[in-house]
Amino acid sequence: MNLAEWQSVVIFSVAMSVLGTAVIFPPGVALGWLLARKNWPGKTLVETFIALPLVLPPVVTGLVLLHGFGRRGIIGKWLYESFQIEVVFTWKAVVLALAVMSLPLLVRNARAAIEEISPELEQMARTLGAPEWRVFLFVTLPLAKRGILAGTLLAFARGLGEFGATMMIAGNIPGKTTTLSVAIYQSVQLGQDASVWKLAGTSAGIAFFALFLSQLLLKKRI
Repeated sequence: MNLAEWQSVVIFSVAMSVLGTAVIFPPGVALGWLLARKNWPGKTLVETFIALPLVLPPVVTGLVLLHGFGRRGIIGKWLYESFQIEVVFTWKAVVLALAVMSLPLLVRNARAAIEEISPELEQMARTLGAPEWRVFLFVTLPLAKRGILAGTLLAFARGLGEFGATMMIAGNIPGKTTTLSVAIYQSVQLGQDASVWKLAGTSAGIAFFALFLSQLLLKKRI
């Protein structure tokens, strides 16, 4: 693997991880808040469903996404017939796989951060006449921001290392869907040891930096 190919894979992987994290940020924080502050029938079922990607083999998650977003799948068929949008084996499939696999980490951290906030602080804002959305934006979110940001960094790192689900729904199309993890696997298969360690070192370095920042943010909350 030459320098240009290496740069292309790294830039693509980081960009897809950033985009995947951005996609899940609003629903991830919202779900974290709902799980931390609200009770409703079926809450445990929702919690279990959100956490499933953490325990399922990634290829199983990828298989579900493939059947759901393929051209014959329920969602994929609707997207293609209504908007001519094709997901499978495109960069959109990479973003989808990374987003689904990273969501549980963001939700768990957002929920933990919100649960640490005293409900009395939020109630004080309500008694002063603040509607629920203002309480969330100007009280809950600022107080939980470090934990949420830490969860966002963890989600980014998880997305960067994703392999199984990505291979199932996006494949390995050079220049279009090849991520760092997929490139490492391909280099191992081809016996290109120099490329393997170069890519692995890059992946580990970026993930270490993201995790280091996440730990710093969590420590500052204590």
